[in-house]
Amino acid sequence: MEKISNATQDLTQENISKIAELFPDCVTEVLDEEGNPKRAIDLDALRGNLQGEVAEGTRERYQFTWPGKAAAKLEARKPCTKTMRPCPEESVNWDTTENLYIEGDNLEALKIMRETYAGKVKLIYIDPPYNTGHDFIYDDDFALSRVEYEEESGDFDEEGGRLVANLEGNGRFHSDWCSMMYPRLLLARDLLSSDGAIFISIDDNESANLRKVCDEVFGAGCFVGDIAWQRTYSPRNDAKGIPAEVEHLIAYSKSLEWNPNKLPRTESMNSLYGSPDADSALWASDNPAAPGAVTHQGMVYGIQHPFTGEVLYPPTGSCWRIGQPGLLSIMCEWAPYELRDLDDADRRAEVCGISPNEVREGVKGVMLSIPLEEAQKLARERYAAGSWPLLYFTQEGRGGMRRKRYLDESAGRTVTNLWVYEEVGHTDEAKKGLKKLFDGRAPFDTPKPVRLMERILSIASDSDSMVLDFFSGSASMAEGVMAKNAEDDGNRKFVLVQIPEEISGDYTTLCEVGKERIRRAGAKIAAEVEESNKQLKLGEEPKPIPDIGFRVLKIDSSNFQSVFFEPENVDQTKLALQIDNLKEDRSAQDLLFQVLPAFRIPYSAMIETLDICGKTVFDVNEGQLLACFDTEVGTDAIEEIAKRRPVYAVLRDASLKDDATSANFEELFKTYSPDTVRKVI
Repeated sequence: MEKISNATQDLTQENISKIAELFPDCVTEVLDEEGNPKRAIDLDALRGNLQGEVAEGTRERYQFTWPGKAAAKLEARKPCTKTMRPCPEESVNWDTTENLYIEGDNLEALKIMRETYAGKVKLIYIDPPYNTGHDFIYDDDFALSRVEYEEESGDFDEEGGRLVANLEGNGRFHSDWCSMMYPRLLLARDLLSSDGAIFISIDDNESANLRKVCDEVFGAGCFVGDIAWQRTYSPRNDAKGIPAEVEHLIAYSKSLEWNPNKLPRTESMNSLYGSPDADSALWASDNPAAPGAVTHQGMVYGIQHPFTGEVLYPPTGSCWRIGQPGLLSIMCEWAPYELRDLDDADRRAEVCGISPNEVREGVKGVMLSIPLEEAQKLARERYAAGSWPLLYFTQEGRGGMRRKRYLDESAGRTVTNLWVYEEVGHTDEAKKGLKKLFDGRAPFDTPKPVRLMERILSIASDSDSMVLDFFSGSASMAEGVMAKNAEDDGNRKFVLVQIPEEISGDYTTLCEVGKERIRRAGAKIAAEVEESNKQLKLGEEPKPIPDIGFRVLKIDSSNFQSVFFEPENVDQTKLALQIDNLKEDRSAQDLLFQVLPAFRIPYSAMIETLDICGKTVFDVNEGQLLACFDTEVGTDAIEEIAKRRPVYAVLRDASLKDDATSANFEELFKTYSPDTVRKVI
């Protein structure tokens, strides 16, 4: 029986395995501190495979670094022995929701989530602490030993606070902030799907450093944009220098091919379209020419006007937008046309801005093939008939040539890097919205507008995407996800992570604010959907209420007593503990949530509690996993579990009733369900 590890993967060993797959000759063995052999990479052999194309030593090269960068990168690779503990009593719709609210240090949360959610998150939005010299940042201590790390909770200092001030007078002011962000962004990239993107709110203090860090983590080619969000409608007049009216929203994608979704068209944009010719589709007048005369000389030629007989050429430096075969076909809708050599090299050279001997030879003009008087008669009749051809003539045929550009509602509106407050909200709107939600008293000073969250969701998520915010603050993104789902009947899932930072006021921690906001916002959205459904006409389908629930999970130490003892420190009492090393305050449900990552099962999985031979068995996702953590589990219960043929089965090592049961465990599964993956914890 294979045992489940209590720690997340060692990413250093994972990287060694990846290198070994590419260059097997680079793998060697060295002795660890205890004298045991372990795998390692022979750098000299690796250099040989790269044929000297390695930047090292004093060679000058472009790079971005700071004191503590190496330690920060190491921190991202360190295994984590923490676990997620379920809190159904603080949750909403525990049994049915797919949303998660994780309470604890986001670095630990990201390490634990990586086991299950790597490559599955479509959109990440974060609003990390701004490094202003007064705000607070996460205190990542890289100097703790393993024993020290396990002995303390890791969440709070002696005064009950987990956060430390990073004052501007600190010599490591920028370095500390970069060291805090670097490992979190490295892990965040692992969580993004191949078509995913991350959006990061930041102000001027660290925007330049953030760009450099993200260039390294995501790749400079995956930079999407530096979006200017107009955060205020009334900049302060007493500010020194130039008052800040915008904040940065830095966006990077996982792949080079990523493109944002289009935004819905506005009424003002659509108002520019009409149908003066009674065309069945709305259109607007557009230029029939485009830049590029020199490189598209085959599209520089004369066109005879069917009303006036004048030969028209594109403006200087331009060419016709439509290729000559297509354009000839369009002009034939007005009157009969043909291609004819006009001996107009000088005129075409003038349009292209080159000499006549450089212009392309053999480019013919589009000319009437019948006398002008006959063509004029046909053209006037065609004009009067309405629904003109794609190329038409203004002033009832007497003016210049224009092109019809049809309205395509599905094309949407292109996203730009300027987001004005009229479209996405401002800080005052965000605070007023939170204040209204909390009965007139906002419990958080710097929330982001829900409309800003909805804009990000519109351009960077699909209707069923997973959305992660691991600096969730007051949970603006959760409200945005629920509101967006209510709008388009989507099934987006949110995962929020927030450290329980102590705050003043009616709530003890920022987590309490976030959870209460989701409860209140969810109830408000559900009530609005229900009210809207009451207004439906006969035969109209009612809108579904989106998922307004969330499962609360809290990061804590492992559910098992520490087994990392030095030999000289082991006594009989400690050996006795290993018979059943489960901590006294931990439940079977706690154990279940600790083992889910081992099977890549999400924390939002459907869980049913069964009674099998008097023992409590968790059925996860209708037979994907059967787990029993009771004591004195006998052969009868194991046989019944095996007969249900789960994909995975897990028990505690201390659960088996006796040696006979332990001996029969494998045989029973080989008999009834040989394909089931069996593990013990």
